[in-house]
Amino acid sequence: MTEILRPDMAGIDRAATLLRSGGLVAIPTETVYGLAADACNGAAVARIYAAKGRPSFNPLIVHVADADDARRYGVWSDLAEILATAFWPGPLTLVLPLAPDHGLSSLVTAGLDSVALRVPALDMAQQVLRAFGGPVAAPSANPSGRISATTAQHVLDGLSGRIDAVLDGGPCPVGLESTIIGLNHPRPTLLRAGGLPVEAIEAALGETIDVANGAEIIAPGQLASHYAPNARVRLNALSAEPDEVLLGFGPIEGDLNLSPSGDLIEAAAQLFDHLHALDAMNKPIAVAPVPDHGLGRAINDRLRRAAAPR
Repeated sequence: MTEILRPDMAGIDRAATLLRSGGLVAIPTETVYGLAADACNGAAVARIYAAKGRPSFNPLIVHVADADDARRYGVWSDLAEILATAFWPGPLTLVLPLAPDHGLSSLVTAGLDSVALRVPALDMAQQVLRAFGGPVAAPSANPSGRISATTAQHVLDGLSGRIDAVLDGGPCPVGLESTIIGLNHPRPTLLRAGGLPVEAIEAALGETIDVANGAEIIAPGQLASHYAPNARVRLNALSAEPDEVLLGFGPIEGDLNLSPSGDLIEAAAQLFDHLHALDAMNKPIAVAPVPDHGLGRAINDRLRRAAAPR
């Protein structure tokens, strides 16, 4: 039985208690709901993989309360300092070489010599981290490969009975997973587009960044098929076929519209919620074109993976 925890101090304290006992708790962040477990407890982390049905070669993001905590687990650099100062707390994950004596479960890193670290901005996530007092591994709180959860109900729809609790903090304001930047390469490398536009990162660094070729899984969200509804997904559709439902954008109306005004921030926040709703109609999903700049780059990344062969 999965507990539903209220967004108050009693709920936060209960979440921290469950985490300390090796439990799994879905917690809200500004991006999506994360399935949290004690990142130093191998048995607890193994439960994440089991609950999600997640491949063990797919590493997890470690969430910490601030940059000082992050320095305990990853080898810091000047580039890390620039990006952490500019964008933490926020929807940015940094992949760094593992620090000596890090204490993290090897399951968190999938046996790699690097670690993905993030400082979430949502106040409730911060309160859970501080009440728990340590790092938590927290991939998206959904069955592996399926649509990410941006509400507590989404979490329950996919994981009820498989996890200990969900802390109901309402809808996630960003609605897309974090942008992941690899700093364990000769140059900063985009490993996953997400809720922080690449253009903002490049402006902070004063240089363009490389883009990973995807041949090697070194960060979450790099699987070819991911974020997928049960239904087939067809992209760049100007209209729906007779048996389809249509996810519109801008002037292309549909059964649902990511943003009638063409606002990419609104579209990002609505993406997973609309995919969940359309998937419940049990029809193939056609998706209108979305501009491929700013947050549109991350939206299109999720849509391409949702539409990939399974």
